[in-house]
Amino acid sequence: MSDIIEKLIQKNPGESEFHQAAEEVIKTVQPVIDANPKYHEERILERVLEPERLISFKVEWTDDRGRVHINKGFRVEMNSALGPYKGGLRFHPSVNQSILKFLGFEQVFKNALTTLPLGGGKGGSDFDPKGRSDREVMSFCQAFMSELFRHIGAFTDVPAGDIGVGGREIGYLFGTYKKIKNEFTGVLTGKGLGWGGSVLRPEATGYGLIYFANNMVKANGDSLEGKTCIVSGSGNVALYAIEKLNSLGAKVISASDSSGYIYDEAGIDSDKLAYLMELKFAKRGRISEYAEKYSEANYFAVDRSMDHNPLWKLKADCAFPCATQNEINDIDAQNLVNNGVKIVGEGANMPTSLGGIDIIQKSGALFAPAKASNAGGVATSGFEMTQNRMGLYWKKEEVDARLQEVMKSIHDTSLQVAEKYGKPGDYVSGSNMAAFEKVAEAMVSQGVN
Repeated sequence: MSDIIEKLIQKNPGESEFHQAAEEVIKTVQPVIDANPKYHEERILERVLEPERLISFKVEWTDDRGRVHINKGFRVEMNSALGPYKGGLRFHPSVNQSILKFLGFEQVFKNALTTLPLGGGKGGSDFDPKGRSDREVMSFCQAFMSELFRHIGAFTDVPAGDIGVGGREIGYLFGTYKKIKNEFTGVLTGKGLGWGGSVLRPEATGYGLIYFANNMVKANGDSLEGKTCIVSGSGNVALYAIEKLNSLGAKVISASDSSGYIYDEAGIDSDKLAYLMELKFAKRGRISEYAEKYSEANYFAVDRSMDHNPLWKLKADCAFPCATQNEINDIDAQNLVNNGVKIVGEGANMPTSLGGIDIIQKSGALFAPAKASNAGGVATSGFEMTQNRMGLYWKKEEVDARLQEVMKSIHDTSLQVAEKYGKPGDYVSGSNMAAFEKVAEAMVSQGVN
């Protein structure tokens, strides 16, 4: 497998995030390839590592003062063996080809685990919506979609939201697509409830993460009740994860944004969470304002020169990184282990370094990889696609029951496949092998094309 990693790095120089995501999968799927020689003969692994299509385009737009701006737009259509490409759009200054290839690659396997007929893709732009007016965001979204529309469709490629792309952005993107194509189709997910969206879509990734973690602790004869939890982030994933943890009797003591983090030893209860949701969703405020309102909480600004994040030094039973990639490095992982963490559940995409995963797993703590634990969002996007095609709206109870069923299925399948290939209890290997096996079978059946 080392030769495949070597060639990948040579062919994709400087794309460290993509290298990291690929290496994690490459190192864990060898038992599946050994047991199925046809996967080796058909060079399935090498083919999965290469995007089927990589689209790059220019986005020109004007701000409120009439000044012209130029951004880069991307769509990586990674693999369509199981269905139309499915994956979010990210608007953030850090967006580049490497990050989108890593996200698209992860999405292929995450989508495979959901049991839904979805391929994998990802897209976005280096545009930063922070500090922009609604009209400026609309101007950018309209310019972005005026190019992207050529490459997507309800049965071809169905984007959703991600960092920097919430309900506002999805609305502007969908409105532009509808006008250009003169059709109302389920081409985007994360839509408003009154015009094709699904209940629980904003909550789904955070809820799904905790459903998965709950299945893990149950399988080990424990529960989340009474557990103290660290959560990073303050977007949909983090805040709805906190909501679900509260409902299960856990206590959450942290949240964060790009400026820093808050530590509330008493716990972020339902009233405090309601304030935090209003602050982040309605007012687009900063996490520091939470500590200004609640004097018992402390706010700590981020010092990016440090080789670790002090958030992960807080003493807790469980840690849920829900912010961004590589937010837990090797030092952070060791700090978590030193403080006795028993569960780490990834809510963000690839938030833990390869070395960090190794440290946590070797400590005996349960580790839920994002491909498995973060899949609730795309699963509910799949439900939205189904509802759009049927012309129906499912009730909250039905969507929630389906989400719980999918997350339990992913949990159980990951454990079963890990056991099958001699890696009992290893959720990282189990989820990677289960997803790879499913994608590989589809690719072999469809031939080389």
